[in-house]
Amino acid sequence: MIISATYSPEDNKLRLYPSARLDAETYQRVKDAGFVWAPKQELFVAPKWSPAREDLAIELAGEIEPEEMTLVERAQAKAERLDELAIKRHRQANAFQRAAEDLSEAFAYGQPILVGHHSERKARKTQERMQAAMTNANKAQKLANYWLYRAEGVQLHANYKNDPRVRANRIKTLLADLRDMQREINHAYLTFAMWEKVTEDETIKVAIGRSIPTGQLAPWDLWGKVERGEVSPQEARQQCIDAAQRSLSSDRRRRYIEHTLNRLSYERELLGPVRRYEGELTPVILQAFAREHGAHKPQARAIDAKTFILESEATLPLHLANDTELSLSAEEWRDLMQSVGYEVPQERDALPPILNLNAKALRSRHRYHRDQIQTFPVVEMTKSKYAQFHLEQRGVRLSLCGDFRFRICINPKHEPRYLAPFVAVFFTDAKAHPAPHSVAVLENSDDTQ
Repeated sequence: MIISATYSPEDNKLRLYPSARLDAETYQRVKDAGFVWAPKQELFVAPKWSPAREDLAIELAGEIEPEEMTLVERAQAKAERLDELAIKRHRQANAFQRAAEDLSEAFAYGQPILVGHHSERKARKTQERMQAAMTNANKAQKLANYWLYRAEGVQLHANYKNDPRVRANRIKTLLADLRDMQREINHAYLTFAMWEKVTEDETIKVAIGRSIPTGQLAPWDLWGKVERGEVSPQEARQQCIDAAQRSLSSDRRRRYIEHTLNRLSYERELLGPVRRYEGELTPVILQAFAREHGAHKPQARAIDAKTFILESEATLPLHLANDTELSLSAEEWRDLMQSVGYEVPQERDALPPILNLNAKALRSRHRYHRDQIQTFPVVEMTKSKYAQFHLEQRGVRLSLCGDFRFRICINPKHEPRYLAPFVAVFFTDAKAHPAPHSVAVLENSDDTQ
């Protein structure tokens, strides 16, 4: 028996193609690994990649080949199968409908059932058959519509998976997974470094119940074991060191990280070329870049006009550097960011300033009905009074002209409070800003009226 294995980066699934029926032992191993038999495709498919499933596929097939059928082709094949089911059900519906029409001829022109006549039994039987045929026709038509809906959904889903925006969101998800795995490595590194410093028994007892910014220094139940004398402080320390070393040298996590990086490379290649950053390089940009890839509290600084150094308390991600610091020139940093698919976010436009205006009223567009204009009477209060309002009872609005923003809160003088409208706020204990031209025009128009 020959078994071939394939992997598709489009859906992150492993597939096994057996040439014959698997024996009971092999089938159980494949099933326990999470593979499911797809009868229409005559293959075993795993919902997603994992190191254990990859090892099993290599053991059974010898190697894993790229999947030849794309996601769109697979969707088209499935849509064709569903279309065939829809056509079959549609034919059944037509057949049942014709049968119902033929049976209804017995009641043409309003022929009633003659109660007590020798034809009553046959007429009622014909009526039941006609109603059953109509019911079956209705069911078959509903099934036909269902399979057509499924066929359309399969194709829409394949197109949706290839949408650039969906692919960009998938890249964000992969980066989040990468940060989660790197966070575990960072915690293990910092934990190991901490336990290397703690050697005294009393200090160990205190440290067991403590935590660092990345998590607990020891398992939650270890402190109780030390207190009860089940484990000595030195044994507890060694257990924590061994656990950190196992986490740092975990082959399973390393394979997951490598697989995630490969998927990121694949998705970015399909999304399009990564734009190389040609703007001014700053430490803030480098810190954001390292943080997105899982570095622990990265700190960047410029050594000279052309060289920047990136440092972290824990080791930097392996695809960046296998050390706690990395020093590169500005051009090398740009090349590194482009090679791992990082694009510096574009700067957002600054929001208009928040002004403290002593005016009669301020106007803004309605938050939900943009064609409506709201007028907020100005109420005087202190900063401390304003801070007492709950977050949902205060906020900021953009002025009608769009040149400034102003604070609002519910009217403190209105009763009952739950029906109080929003008003603009003027702080009496803060600097008053000069009224913009739009506010001055509003004040003058109100005075004229």
